[in-house]
Amino acid sequence: MSSPVVIDTNVAMVANGSTDQAGPDCVVACIDALLRVRDDHRLLVDAGGRILDEYRSNLSPSGQPGAGDAFFKWLWDNQWNAERCQRVPITPNGHRGFVEFPDDPDLAAFDPSDRKFVAVALASALDPPIVNASDNDWCEYLDALKRYGVEVEFLCPELMSGDCDGDQ
Repeated sequence: MSSPVVIDTNVAMVANGSTDQAGPDCVVACIDALLRVRDDHRLLVDAGGRILDEYRSNLSPSGQPGAGDAFFKWLWDNQWNAERCQRVPITPNGHRGFVEFPDDPDLAAFDPSDRKFVAVALASALDPPIVNASDNDWCEYLDALKRYGVEVEFLCPELMSGDCDGDQ
């Protein structure tokens, strides 16, 4: 079976060319990453559909006009194909978003909308990387996330700043 991966929504949005801060090299890196996921990996999403809902809010399910939209259509068509996609159960928690998200003061201000990606990665017990393109917030919490075994892959290190060196 192919290796698992979690994809932050911003990767598909950058692949669509819909983020101003991402240059051509970043767009190409995101398109390449999405093609690799489609061809060589198993995408992890939450069983409750929160990741799919976020994708649907930012991408076109018709698969047009961008590469990120095409990726979303592929996911939509393959969401029940266990060889291509794995639906991971995560448990809502009022305090920290999800039971599977670490209860750690160093992560208390972590973006609530990104907690589902961390929860899926941890709940899967498969040690998948979380792929990020343009969200610098991941850098701010990288050390704390690493303590829990969360690996973040930065496709566009030129967009990162602070404690993030981009060579994860």
